[in-house]
Amino acid sequence: MGVLVAVTVLALLVAPHAKALRDSVPAALPTVRLPRLAGPPAAGAASPRAARAVAFALRQRGMPYRWGANGPHAFDCSGLTWAAWRAAGVAIPRTAAAQLAGLPRVGGRLRPGDLVVYRSSGPTRRHVAMLVGSGRMVEALSRGVPVRVVPLRGGWLGAVRPEGAR
Repeated sequence: MGVLVAVTVLALLVAPHAKALRDSVPAALPTVRLPRLAGPPAAGAASPRAARAVAFALRQRGMPYRWGANGPHAFDCSGLTWAAWRAAGVAIPRTAAAQLAGLPRVGGRLRPGDLVVYRSSGPTRRHVAMLVGSGRMVEALSRGVPVRVVPLRGGWLGAVRPEGAR
């Protein structure tokens, strides 16, 4: 409440001088053009295949969860990641545990398309989600929870990058 009062008082004090301030600013400020630097994609940027996998997974938002399902009308967690990477032309193992065990581990920063595997209380004791960027992931969590995008949670067992798989 105190901040609101302070902002209101400041606005009342500045208002009479606003026109004079506006008139003192040039109508057209000079444009500054920065050079474009060539080089590798920025750290954390998705490869074309990863971008296709992420786009596929994001299109499944709202689809129902069903254990053992890998689309097209429902998904479980690893079925979603398996189908997304398959749509991008990359074959990966079907289960979360096999994805963690059989795909290359992420050695540095996470990138869109990377898979993060968590402990779970479900039948396989593992849960997998796909990083989509900006600290968010897409997942098919459990019965009654449709495919959704949520903030990346900590506490994962490992992260893998399917990019190298064929």
